Amino acid sequence: MVEYTLDTLPDMTEERRRKLEKLAALPDEQIDTSDIPELSEAQWAEAVRGRFYRPVKRQITARLDADVLAWLKAGGQGYQTRMNAILRRAMLTETKRGD
Repeated sequence: MVEYTLDTLPDMTEERRRKLEKLAALPDEQIDTSDIPELSEAQWAEAVRGRFYRPVKRQITARLDADVLAWLKAGGQGYQTRMNAILRRAMLTETKRGD
């Protein structure tokens, strides 16, 4: 098995670029997908959106009120994960209001 990251992808060749441009120009109904099996209703029923998605984490330095930090740490290990979940919930709530 070969695995690439964005940093280790080989350079795009002109031939590959032309093939991709030609494919992108085709209407969806003209693209041969016969080698891709159809999913059954049972498989779709079990599907989970974003199951393998892992957001990129960035290390930061933040200043919190001492009582807020104590409250987070009182829940035991994983206080940074809880803090992230609280901030994510607030972000999602705010962005839904903006829709």
